[in-house]
Amino acid sequence: MKFNHSLQFNAVPEWTSEYIAYSQLKKLIYSLERTALGVPNYEDEDEENSTLIREADSNPEDIFKRALDDELKKIDSFYMEREQDIYLDLDRLIEDEAVFQAEHAGHEQGYCPQDTDNEQPFRLARSRSSLSVDSTDGEDLHNQLSPVRSRARQSFGKAVAPSTIHSDDSDEDVVAIRRKRTRSQSGARRRPSWFHHGGEEDVFSNLYDMRITLKKRATAVYVSLCELRSYSQLNKTGFSKALKKFDKTLDRHIRESYLENMCSKTYIFSRATEQNLDHRVDEAVDVYARLATNGDVKIARQELRLHLREHIVWERNTVWRDMIGMERKAQAANLNIIGGNRNVRLQGEEPTSLLLEKVDYVMMWGFRLPRAIVGRRAILCLIGLGILLTFIHVITPFDSDAQNNCLAIIVLASFFWATEALPLFVTSMMLPFLVVLLRVNLGTTVDKHGNTVTYRLTAPAAADVVFSQMWSSVIMLLLGGFTLAAALSKYDIAKILATAILSKAGTSPRVVLLTLMFVAWFLSMWISNVASPVLCYSISQPLLRTLPPDSTFAKAVILGIALAANVGGMGSPIASPQNLIALENMDPIPTWMQWFAVAIPVSIVSILMVWFFLMLTFPPGDLKLTPIRRMREPYTGKQYFVVFGSLVTIVLWCMSQKLEPVLGNMGVIALIPIVLFFGTGLLTTEDFNNFLWTIIALAMGGVVMGKAVASSGLLATIASAISIKLSSLDLFGVIVVFGMLVLVVATFVSHTVAALVILPLVKTIGESLPDPQPRILVMVSALLCSAAMGLPTSGFPNVTAICMTDEMGRRYLTVSNFITRGVPSSILVYIAIITIGYFFMVVSGY
Repeated sequence: MKFNHSLQFNAVPEWTSEYIAYSQLKKLIYSLERTALGVPNYEDEDEENSTLIREADSNPEDIFKRALDDELKKIDSFYMEREQDIYLDLDRLIEDEAVFQAEHAGHEQGYCPQDTDNEQPFRLARSRSSLSVDSTDGEDLHNQLSPVRSRARQSFGKAVAPSTIHSDDSDEDVVAIRRKRTRSQSGARRRPSWFHHGGEEDVFSNLYDMRITLKKRATAVYVSLCELRSYSQLNKTGFSKALKKFDKTLDRHIRESYLENMCSKTYIFSRATEQNLDHRVDEAVDVYARLATNGDVKIARQELRLHLREHIVWERNTVWRDMIGMERKAQAANLNIIGGNRNVRLQGEEPTSLLLEKVDYVMMWGFRLPRAIVGRRAILCLIGLGILLTFIHVITPFDSDAQNNCLAIIVLASFFWATEALPLFVTSMMLPFLVVLLRVNLGTTVDKHGNTVTYRLTAPAAADVVFSQMWSSVIMLLLGGFTLAAALSKYDIAKILATAILSKAGTSPRVVLLTLMFVAWFLSMWISNVASPVLCYSISQPLLRTLPPDSTFAKAVILGIALAANVGGMGSPIASPQNLIALENMDPIPTWMQWFAVAIPVSIVSILMVWFFLMLTFPPGDLKLTPIRRMREPYTGKQYFVVFGSLVTIVLWCMSQKLEPVLGNMGVIALIPIVLFFGTGLLTTEDFNNFLWTIIALAMGGVVMGKAVASSGLLATIASAISIKLSSLDLFGVIVVFGMLVLVVATFVSHTVAALVILPLVKTIGESLPDPQPRILVMVSALLCSAAMGLPTSGFPNVTAICMTDEMGRRYLTVSNFITRGVPSSILVYIAIITIGYFFMVVSGY
């Protein structure tokens, strides 16, 4: 969690405006960075920062220190004010508790029952009040309580000690503070009137009520003291974070010296203040212990911490939840990403998802139903159900019932995937149910005459087949890839590598853009094209901040990273789900070296062509960029271990064909990083839960559908019909035709869905050609799925790019930017795949 969000989430709601203005300081840092580089600031930038920069000296350190000093003064004065109030409450509590203990002990010692009739009410009252004080005479009790009262008076004096009254305070302020202290002390020592009248049973009842009241006050004071301590710690962390960002952004070194001076010249961050606060917290715990736990401080501290936790949870579930909800609504007014990575609502458009519509109700068949139930999603589901029933009972293009049912499942799944009537993974999880229910799978047997006979599997047999297919080596390979990505991202290894490369790119816009694109491509090969663009955008933020507001190079950077990440999706077998689906449809499965032999040359040529096209359409001119700095943090043993484990896994994957007699297949090798990183504690259960399980479910459903289509004979039938039409074309002609089909389909639907629907068909068509080359057709189609990047919704990198905004919240790209550059780029990559890729496939033995 970023510190700005952590600050908002952990701040005391009533004190929100009194914390360090961390966001304001960040904006000032970025403004100083642009000013130092001679880049004009935004016209609508914060007026306070602009005035501060114009009126102050040209030295950024002086400007920033002045802003920090203003924040320090605000925080210091607020802390002293709150400290005085809370310490006064604590002193009143200590005084009242001392009086309570004295009166309670006095009644215990001074009451002498006259007869047995009076003793029973006394015992009942004492039992009800839960009072237990050792029997001592009045003089001893007075001597015991005197230190308590003395300590209370001393603590009371600390609340407004001379150290808290600064030289710049006026005489009137000092007099007011002393008067306030005097009134508080006199009020605290005033004996409650109910001690002097009433029967003994009433007195003990009142003592019991007083004990409960004091316990509540002790709890409240403890919570207030903890909030005061949190206020100090959060602000101290905020100053440290702001100074660190200033040093990193402007390449300065003022953090250590300023923090050292800050602790010595301010009251809130001084060591004496921290020690005094810890002492007052201990006093509150002692009071609670005497009132509630018979003097057991350890138990008292546990109970108070429980009260504090309940208080924080209550605040987070009320005040903070409202604050976060308001912030999310404000963000949703400009941008909403709905339905995974495909439905994007741009600024000014109305929401199209049911998730954002206001929930109201309609009457249907006498029932009051939420409108969402009878909305767009329900209509699409009914249409899909109608399609399924129509294909099963009306449209029967094939003689086999299994093939007709399988075709109905394909059409239904394609309809749901294309319209997202249901989430993509839900549609995939529906496929095993339909395959078993409609008995699509066929089995073979040999009759007594030696003839092979096909039959439809029973439901139990079909269920066993389906579930054995869902958890295959391909799924394990996907899990292994997610594990590598999680480890490389969590320990900043990918970021360290990226910044080390980009720091060598210099200040030339052309070289920087090409380097950024190759970094995004390389990272997409190993941490997926979902995480790599996000990482590259975060690395390029310092560069984007220093560009002139009207520079078109920012558009080139955002687009270049997105397009390169799409191309990187074809770089390795674990780079994207469509590659794993391709492996499932290739027999024998190509080795990693065979994959690299095709994908890497094609990717390099594709990136060079796209880069040249972007430089042609977004000319940078004579722009000079700020070099990106590499990370300065030293490497740790955990990072070395992650790199070692990742390299071992990748090398074993590359050698999987030679290691097949020992390790079986690549799915078994994928278990190595899972056991290695999770077993050593480098990755935790939360990391495992954060895997893209929706992608895994989508891949499982795709495997089931592919196997069912093949088992029912539908693929063979369709492939035979298409092969007759394509009989006049050679292999390259089939690649050209089907390549364009795959590119168009993958542009309008997600890459993974396109691979799920088309690759099994392509495999069967390749097997039915006069010169069977199914692996080449499948490989070309898989690469083209990643090459489809003509629309903002064509893939996750595109969705991330269209959502990027500058410091003022303005979008870098528009839909027209994507169409005018994305479509030509897709065509360029298509040409590279069907020419260079085809050549290397033939050479590599596909």
